[in-house]
Amino acid sequence: MAVLSATAALAGTPQKAPERVVSANLCTDQLALLLAAPGQLVSVSRLSRDPQSSLMVEAARALPVNDTRAESIFLFAPDLVLTGTYADPATVQMLRALGIRVEQFKPADSLAEVRDNISRMGGLLGRDEAAAGMLARFDAGLAAASDAPESRPRAALYYANGYTTGGKTLAGDILRKAGFANVADEAGIPDGGNLPLERLVMLAPDVILRGHEYPGYSRANEVLKHPALRALPGSLLAGHMDDRHWICGTPAVIEALHDMRALRQRIEAGR
Repeated sequence: MAVLSATAALAGTPQKAPERVVSANLCTDQLALLLAAPGQLVSVSRLSRDPQSSLMVEAARALPVNDTRAESIFLFAPDLVLTGTYADPATVQMLRALGIRVEQFKPADSLAEVRDNISRMGGLLGRDEAAAGMLARFDAGLAAASDAPESRPRAALYYANGYTTGGKTLAGDILRKAGFANVADEAGIPDGGNLPLERLVMLAPDVILRGHEYPGYSRANEVLKHPALRALPGSLLAGHMDDRHWICGTPAVIEALHDMRALRQRIEAGR
């Protein structure tokens, strides 16, 4: 049964599934590509074709792209636009003023919110059955990764410019579910923030998970190559995370979860 909008619920009639959907956000791009009916999604954002950020490059190449601006989106004559909560307010306001329905998705900060976004996307597209199947597979993946860790190795997520994320983020929730303790929480960084290299060295985590280094020279990436990271006694400098599995709240987070659980089990076995 299709999810009812507030207006439709009051009226007692189901919301009609949209026929021309435009997505203007990397994360809504991927959820819509996974759930939309054939021909329902008519455009996605340019980032959906970026192999460094998107897991669905090939599927995205089958659709025209938009530049996320109102003028570009309007040309596709959408009856539903999907975007994020950090979209340009002027773009959202202009589209709504033109009578176009715009639905904004907050970035998922937990595995539970990934479930919520899958369910919501299915309802908006009139694809509840497809969403239910995706959620069943998602829950099975979560269950398969659930165990009682012998201990909780201390992990650090470390990105360009010394950025890290704590327990109140999706990456932090993945770490917790995989059986790790997050040193960002010890450092008083529950969300996202800068963790100076000196502070990271003093925290001496059991494992350091580095963000991806993008092509080209950037001083922001230099901290990820610093000799101090390799010199930390007892710390495992793990390979770069595949940011594509962590950046958006899609079913792909299950793969990141299983990778982290396997890493934790290797650390336990080596102790």
